[in-house]
Parts: sequence; C-alpha cells; structure tokens
Amino acid sequence: MFKLITLQDTIRIPPETFGNPLEKVGHDQVKAKYEGFVDEELGYVIAVTNVEVSPIGKIIPGDGATYHKVTFSLLTFCPVLQEIVEGDVVEIADFGAFVRIGPVDALLHVSQLMDDYMSYDEKQGVLLGKETKRKLMSGDQVRVRITAVSLGRAGSSGKIGVTARQPFLGKLEWIKLEASQTKEAAEKKTAQEKAE
Repeated sequence: MFKLITLQDTIRIPPETFGNPLEKVGHDQVKAKYEGFVDEELGYVIAVTNVEVSPIGKIIPGDGATYHKVTFSLLTFCPVLQEIVEGDVVEIADFGAFVRIGPVDALLHVSQLMDDYMSYDEKQGVLLGKETKRKLMSGDQVRVRITAVSLGRAGSSGKIGVTARQPFLGKLEWIKLEASQTKEAAEKKTAQEKAE
C-alpha cells in the first residue's frame, strides 16, 4: 500500500552550502537521508516531497554547520499482509517467478502459483502447468495476495512472499477466463431452475 507520511526532523546544513537557497539544500539533505531507506514501520521510502526548512537554525560549538528543523512528506510503499496487489512478472526461475509490486519484487513460489504441477522451460523462460497447460512468462500481469513480509534492517531490502492459489488470483488472463466460466455456469443454473 502506498502512503504519504508527514514527518519532522533536524537536518545539518554544511558550511560549504551557505549562500545556496535554504529550501534546495534542505531538500537535498532530507533526500540523501531518507530516499531508498527501508524501515519496518515506514516500509520502502520512494520519494521526499514538500520540504519546508525553518529559516532559523542552531550552531553547535565545534561544528561550522547549522542545524534546522524541517517538515517534509515521504511517499512510501508498505506491503500489508493479506493485501491483494497486481504486478508484472519480471523474472522466471525454476523455483518460481518474481513479481514487481510497487518498487520491489516479490517471490511467487511455484508451489503458490496454481493447483497443478509446474515445470520450468529454461529455453523459453516459462513456467508451464502439466495438466492445465497454462504458461507464465516475463511480462505477464498477475494478481496476487501478500502472504509474507520481512522488511530488513538498514542496508537490507527485505523479502515479500505472495500467493496466487486462491480464487480469482493468478495471471489476469486466467482470472478473466475463470470469471466468464463462473458467470456462464450461474446463468445455466438459473435457466435450468426457471425451466423446472
């Protein structure tokens, strides 16, 4: 889930940037500190916006820089357990597929793809269902449910696990086919009930 979070912090304005516009230097300092950061509470920090730097700063003895209070917004992506998301398959491997959801890739393990034995065709880069003959390849769009989230500590990108083994999850083409078959079956049942 994407969120826009407003925070406050104190930033250090280095002496070599004195004379430059305070808002620009402040934005650069906040951006350097927060963008790309991964945190269990915030999630993945994608962008820093709306930076407002207090024009009044403080000087600490022994440091030539000034310290200013700053208020800013962060655009974050925080995966939530049981959330249903759509993404693109970016890589296929013998053990599953990597699905791009937001700014990160989640693992869709072969055991979580469908109720069918899946084989990996390395030459074509495809996962193929033995009985259903359904194929999953790079570039396919899928709808999945988030089943595991492990946001790492500083320096680690974390891991996300997803499943498609539930009704109306999986490759979008399969979902449309399943929905139309369900609709046809319901219409057939209704027609039979009216005929009786």
